[in-house]
Amino acid sequence: MKKHIHFALFLIAFTSNIFGQSNGFEVIKNLELLDQIYQNLDQYFVDEPKPGNLAKVGIDAMLKELDPYTVYYHENNIEDYRMMTTGQYGGIGALIRSIDGYTYIAEPFENNPAVKAGLKAGDKILSIDGKSMKGLPSDDVTTYLKGPKGSKIAVEIEREKVGKQTIIVERDEIKIPDVPYYGILKDNVGYIKLSSFTNTASSEVKKAFLELKEKGMESLVFDLRGNGGGLLIEAVKIVNFFVKKDQEVVTTKARMAEENRVYKTIDNPIDLEIPLTILVDDGSASASEIVAGSIQDLDRGVIIGQTSFGKGLVQRTYDLKYGSKMKLTIAKYYTPSGRCVQRLEYYDKTDGSKPKEISDSLLKIFKTKNGRDVIDGRGIEPDIKVEEKEMSRLTATIYANNLVFNYATTFAINHPEIAVANSFSLSDEEYNAFKKYVLNEKFTYSTASEEMLKKMKETAEKEGYFNDSKAEYELLMAKVTPSKERDLDKFKKEVKSLLENEIVSRYYYQTGRTEHTLKQDDFILKAIETLKNKSSYNTILKK
Repeated sequence: MKKHIHFALFLIAFTSNIFGQSNGFEVIKNLELLDQIYQNLDQYFVDEPKPGNLAKVGIDAMLKELDPYTVYYHENNIEDYRMMTTGQYGGIGALIRSIDGYTYIAEPFENNPAVKAGLKAGDKILSIDGKSMKGLPSDDVTTYLKGPKGSKIAVEIEREKVGKQTIIVERDEIKIPDVPYYGILKDNVGYIKLSSFTNTASSEVKKAFLELKEKGMESLVFDLRGNGGGLLIEAVKIVNFFVKKDQEVVTTKARMAEENRVYKTIDNPIDLEIPLTILVDDGSASASEIVAGSIQDLDRGVIIGQTSFGKGLVQRTYDLKYGSKMKLTIAKYYTPSGRCVQRLEYYDKTDGSKPKEISDSLLKIFKTKNGRDVIDGRGIEPDIKVEEKEMSRLTATIYANNLVFNYATTFAINHPEIAVANSFSLSDEEYNAFKKYVLNEKFTYSTASEEMLKKMKETAEKEGYFNDSKAEYELLMAKVTPSKERDLDKFKKEVKSLLENEIVSRYYYQTGRTEHTLKQDDFILKAIETLKNKSSYNTILKK
């Protein structure tokens, strides 16, 4: 017997409460149309419709027209929501990746179920609880791996030199730390990496900061690179560590008057004097930009790196029926100087069009506390820019083809232990072994110079000049055409660094990976240089 649900009868009743007189008729009219379309699908479509799937697809498509941050969480996806707000989920604690139709353990988290059960990076997942994982997307494999704390799964894997084996893993509550690493760099410079703004972010930062102070920290590098944000209130609490009580940090402005709010610091600060640098890049967004933007506006620290993402929108989550939720953009936020960092304008786009950057002519200049110029509409522009080095085509290709990952797997099997993370380095002999391995693999790549020369040749042929310069063209092309052996030597430093980092993670996990990169990170080196030069630091902040 077919079931039919009249959406409009319920929705019209509640619409009058939610929307009042604003667009009420339009809302009701379109809900009635949706209901009629659903009736016809339910009664006449050639195959039996799946009402739950139809509803979710329809809701997702509707919300996609607004902005990327207004999202519906079906009851089956509540783990994703919990992960976003708390950093917690039920599972085995491991990153995975797809290679040639199979999913592999890419990076197990230290002291979590995967490691405790004996799973290792490089293990090919063949089946979970008897269900073959071959050909399944990584998202589906993740679903099989996740589950409530205390439940067990049988993971059949294939390991190099060992073969097939089944490992029983007992799931646990996995908490991804907001602060994955902190420590003392040289010259008593402290370093704290914050990767997310869940409900424990401020407490983790405070704990790390106080521990570093006890160890003699005299200045701080606060790393927000790649941090896509999270809870606004956690950003306010973190800013409060460095600025006085009752200081305005962020203001929200919305269509609904009750959402217009001013967020101020409510506690006494931890340290008002410590020299502070904040690292940002184009992956730093939302709450990261609130922290960086307010610190910049208040001239409390120097921002170093690349222009941030530019997300000046605030979301709130609402509970829906049947265990589902909705995350909804409710406001824009403004830093203490009065600027909004939102880069893209979603509200004026036409149906199906892509959002555009706010026009340069509409950008405004604002003043920091000490009178420095800052602009809105472009994210947070750093006080000191650091250009990220672009990876060579060869390095990008061997990484994308999993050659670094696969070789690190073999290396770890053949080497039971290595030196500590921050001093590990491949010998020339070991790098040559990797080079030989890469040269035996089949892959192709092109160089940017080669592509440009080919375009130049096409233009020269059209204009009739090519025959006169053919010899020179062929000589130049010979020098820029890819040569694996030549390029493995030419780009040895960056290839070697990438490989070393992957190998270190097999022994020392995420902590080791971070420690290995610190000594050669251009952003951190620039931050240390800035903190050591007090005159330059004060000049930037107009102190």
